[in-house]
Amino acid sequence: MNGPTDRAWQLDLGANLIGSSTARFRVWASRAKRVAVHVLNRGCDPFPMEPRDQGYFDLTVEGIQAGDRYCYVLDGDKVRPDPASRFQPAGVHEASAVVDPDAFGWTDQGWRGLALKDLIIYELHTGTFTPTGTFEAIIPYLEYLKQDVGITAIELMPVAQFPGTRNWGYDGTYLYAPQSSYGGPQGFKTLVNACHAVGLAVVLDVVYNHLGPEGNYLADFGPYFTDRYRTPWGDAINYDGPDSDEVRHFMISNAMYWVTEYHIDALRLDAIHGIYDFGATHILRDLAAAVHAQAIRLGRQILVTAESALNDARVITPPGQGGYGLDGQWNDDFHHALRTVLTKEQAGYYQDYEGLGHLATAMQDGFVYSGQYSRYHRRRHGNSSEGCDPSRFIVFAQNHDQVGNRARGDRLSTQIPFDALKVATATVLLSPNIPLLFMGEESGETAPFLYFIDHGDPALVEAVRRGRRTEFESFAWHEEIPDPQDPVTCERSCIQIDGPLDPRRVAMLRWTRQLIDLRKSISALGASDDQLEHRVRVYEQENVLVVHRRGDQGPDALVIFGFNGAPASVLLQEPLGRWCLRLESTGTEFDGDGREHLPRKLVIVAEGVVVRLPAYAVAVFLRAG
Repeated sequence: MNGPTDRAWQLDLGANLIGSSTARFRVWASRAKRVAVHVLNRGCDPFPMEPRDQGYFDLTVEGIQAGDRYCYVLDGDKVRPDPASRFQPAGVHEASAVVDPDAFGWTDQGWRGLALKDLIIYELHTGTFTPTGTFEAIIPYLEYLKQDVGITAIELMPVAQFPGTRNWGYDGTYLYAPQSSYGGPQGFKTLVNACHAVGLAVVLDVVYNHLGPEGNYLADFGPYFTDRYRTPWGDAINYDGPDSDEVRHFMISNAMYWVTEYHIDALRLDAIHGIYDFGATHILRDLAAAVHAQAIRLGRQILVTAESALNDARVITPPGQGGYGLDGQWNDDFHHALRTVLTKEQAGYYQDYEGLGHLATAMQDGFVYSGQYSRYHRRRHGNSSEGCDPSRFIVFAQNHDQVGNRARGDRLSTQIPFDALKVATATVLLSPNIPLLFMGEESGETAPFLYFIDHGDPALVEAVRRGRRTEFESFAWHEEIPDPQDPVTCERSCIQIDGPLDPRRVAMLRWTRQLIDLRKSISALGASDDQLEHRVRVYEQENVLVVHRRGDQGPDALVIFGFNGAPASVLLQEPLGRWCLRLESTGTEFDGDGREHLPRKLVIVAEGVVVRLPAYAVAVFLRAG
């Protein structure tokens, strides 16, 4: 197991064991005049804690063991769980539990993590990925994900303790406590250890822009929140106002905690456009710097990525050039452009995306909106991503937001033809960016992914229902919205991996695996560190994209993506040379009709060569000689 000296960092908040039977309790409670710690199983009165500088209180107590339950008593009458609780075994309103972070028997000492460009990410929700819905229930499927699908990293939607047993995780209120109904600290560490044993990295989605409304007692302790800014999800966190130093410490410590005590390989910061900081040094820059420094101390590759709706290249720009220094960010423009090409949707934010030209821009440059006027935002949006490595952008055809934030939680597999679905998957997996698949996407899962909650307050439940209806107004979705509080809504979101799949899903899984194999084996089809390594050509009338890609070694690749709903012909005039067909989507092994094949060999000359494409076809050619 890894002891304290292996970590080179220790959490200085919450309950920390000293030896086998003593614990130091430390909490920031600047709004309280008196704080006591009540150890429930001791059968005695709460222990008054010692006040320290900057609003901290601490106390060392003997006779404490892992598993003991405790809470804080503020000013004699407010009984609250620990804000830095490592475990909330009875939920968000009850006592915290002492955890020994060094008790788990890690076996991943040889694991060093993965570079960003080697990630092929599989996003999953712990509660609906398996029938059991726990961390350890995922473990039997790791070999499937690694061998049958070919992914290299799983990305877990947030696991911080949330109310009840059903939630996406973005309503978490105890940022240090893995969800008790998922298996708590022991279950989570067991999963991470198992992932590393089979060579999979673990990305954890963390939420630093707000906390959920139920069980959120932070405001009783100190000014964690501010009314200077607003977020769509709750009170904004105080990153730049009075007393914000301690708030920043709390959040950065949380990031350090996950990568250190839980061996997490990468963090995905949720919706950083809801993180407001107008101080001289942005919290994102400090957080990324702290994690990267810890990675060096631990001798591991640890990444920080983010979701942002701002199209702001500063997120992934090095600090020396005025940026925040994160390793990567999600590129929603890629998704929106791809979806509008496939489905022709134009409601909500989709109104900003038109035709293949925007998809080509996303593949070539990163951001589609880099400062021009956006009809949806009704202002100029974004800045230029010119010069940003394509491998810094994470792209997808589906994810939890883009599926689950639809009125019916419907997946692409239920909206477009099967052959078009293969094109969508290929566009993501053969992009120069970092690809992400949403659980079940590898085999064309058709079960919806709906929004679900398990709140205890009826008024809060009704507020969530109203909020969902309001959210969909801009999309003109008038369907009946499944009740988020109904357990059936969560049950309907469970995916099917076990048991026999129908032939079409088997074919889709085979197609996904072939694409990933190509991405791994052909250098030109992996993530690019330079925008010059790929060129995207648009055949607007034919609805075809042609991408020429170069790699560090091996042959160039020429990929034809046919978004054409009927057969079409394109005149290829570049790149010149001889090309051999390596993969096509129309074969019977991928549930194609097998009647129309692309040429096995292609010679492109200055006068051009005409290539006839079946409807919704993908072809991968490699340069010959």
